[in-house]
Amino acid sequence: MIPFLDLKKVNQQYQDELKAACNRVIDSGWYIGGQELGTFEQNFATYCGTKFAIGVANGLDALILVLRAWKELGKLRDGDEVIVPANTYIASILAITANNLKAVLVEPDSKSLNISVEALEQAVTLKTKAILAVHLYGQLANMPKIMQIAKQHNLLVLEDSAQAHGAEIEGIRAGNWGDASGFSFYPGKNLGALGDAGAVTTNDIELANMLKALRNYGSHEKYKNLVPGVNSRLDDIQAAMLDVKLKYLDQETTHRRRIADLYLSKIKNSYIKLPLEKTNVLQYKQHVWHLFVLQTDYRDELQQYLLENGVQTLIHYPIPPHKQQAYKEWNDLNFPLTEKIHQQVLSLPMGPTQTLEETEKVVELCNGFIPQGLN
Repeated sequence: MIPFLDLKKVNQQYQDELKAACNRVIDSGWYIGGQELGTFEQNFATYCGTKFAIGVANGLDALILVLRAWKELGKLRDGDEVIVPANTYIASILAITANNLKAVLVEPDSKSLNISVEALEQAVTLKTKAILAVHLYGQLANMPKIMQIAKQHNLLVLEDSAQAHGAEIEGIRAGNWGDASGFSFYPGKNLGALGDAGAVTTNDIELANMLKALRNYGSHEKYKNLVPGVNSRLDDIQAAMLDVKLKYLDQETTHRRRIADLYLSKIKNSYIKLPLEKTNVLQYKQHVWHLFVLQTDYRDELQQYLLENGVQTLIHYPIPPHKQQAYKEWNDLNFPLTEKIHQQVLSLPMGPTQTLEETEKVVELCNGFIPQGLN
């Protein structure tokens, strides 16, 4: 079986360094808010090109706490509108509604599947106060245009960079475009912890200080609570392991691009739509390929065919947020492109330990796929 992603194998590459990092934390006797956290925050901020990185418990908390901090700082109020792509993972939406803000869903761009800047611009109203730009699959949304729109309408921009560690446009990386960015270090991410973990990046010192308080019960100073906060801290063992893996992130991204290169140049099947044209060299080089997501009208049949032939695939994502029971008040909304995408997408195996031979096998199988009744 060719796995979708072999996490055990991924982490075995660095097991001696990871174990040494754990032992270092254990021996230190300081497990929360210690030196390892500070070191990782500094190194991750440097990697993203930002002044600050603030470690939190997970990627969802990273988004929630930024919006919460902006409310505490008087930049957002209950009921303000936040524009967000309709085809995102539900976490992006949860962060908005958890803060008593109004999520305004818009369709994606049909080629990149990231938020459509045209749809975004049309959705701006007097109540719009922020844009949540989601970088799906490892490719940045059109941040130059999004920042232009934000400046024109005086809007805050929060990047959801959970799938885009190291992705860039014009040399500027994910996390350094908007006013703030939320990152997830869930184990399956390009930079993955060995448990839940997340971070916020920003160049705004006022926001950074508020986030440091919010993640720690609202406290800047022990037993003094300035705002009603939460407990959302990135512990030192996870920070230490992330710091080990950060050193190898660009190297792993290079390998992901090799896999994507093979898929893009060798999969030639009229029943399968690839995520972008290989001839688009600039877009290809900016992508970090967290996921390689194709589209087909025969998604379930293709997935079953690949599984029967020893290839594991996943669907990101089968049900859009507005069709989830959690948001039943939205179930009657109509987003045709989003709904079509969720019926067609299939993610092929992609990971830093996947061999080129395995990739060639996936290519061969994709090229041999013919839907039933059409052969």
